Amino acid sequence: TAALVCIPASPKIETIKSNFNNKHLSIQLRSDGFAFCILHKDSKEIINIQDLSFPENSNSPNIQLDFISNEFKNNDLLHGGFESINVTHSNNLSTFVPKPFFNEDNLSDYLQYNIKILKNDFIAYDTLENSELVNVFIPYVFINNYLFDTFGSFEYKHTSTILVERLLHETSSSENVNFYVNVEKDIFQIVVIKAKKIEFFNTFNYKTKEDFIYYILFAAEQLNLNPEELKLYFINGIEKESELYEIVFKYIKNVRFFKSNYSIPKELKLSNHSYFTLINQY
Repeated sequence: TAALVCIPASPKIETIKSNFNNKHLSIQLRSDGFAFCILHKDSKEIINIQDLSFPENSNSPNIQLDFISNEFKNNDLLHGGFESINVTHSNNLSTFVPKPFFNEDNLSDYLQYNIKILKNDFIAYDTLENSELVNVFIPYVFINNYLFDTFGSFEYKHTSTILVERLLHETSSSENVNFYVNVEKDIFQIVVIKAKKIEFFNTFNYKTKEDFIYYILFAAEQLNLNPEELKLYFINGIEKESELYEIVFKYIKNVRFFKSNYSIPKELKLSNHSYFTLINQY
């Protein structure tokens, strides 16, 4: 289940026009910016994808919020009105909890060993479809509040929820070991699915290509997977020409890209494995 924003209404900063045209808006929030995807709901045709980064050294929530509000005021793509909206929060402020051990009254307990929690932090959770897992996370609440003022209520999840749900769905008929690496800026997730169940999940911070390959090989070793036999699937922000791909290919020869079922328009000049978690929100 997705969290549903139900925040007391405040004066709208900007009113989005109500020309719906059967359109859906997906937004993915990050610490360094946000991306959005617009698609037709019936045909699932992607209309546009844009990725926007905050100005350098803009760690202040006020500066980030000003940037986002300016985009929603001035970007024509965001003025068409939407029948539905989904939002995901992409950060490393999350953890998966097995359902039998989950208690809604203990949300902070699940996170406190992995991250520093402040007293005023709002904690949310997702119950994953087709899995005995609950994803506990800290969303960007100040951006949620702005989006609520702009659009009204909407559903939001953590990005890793979308990632795991989608991969479980795509591998539902496979008994093999599937090793996925979802690459984002400065962080990446490793998801290993075996016999239709999550065998391994973790988020790693990286600064260099050496960090990147170290964590991949370490995870494979912990799972007793032979790099010479392993089938690794890359998702999102990585291409064959990148140094990350090159160093992985030195150790793991069977490397592929996991493509989305959605068709990305050629004029956007994006690979079909790009923005996997953004596109698959809907």
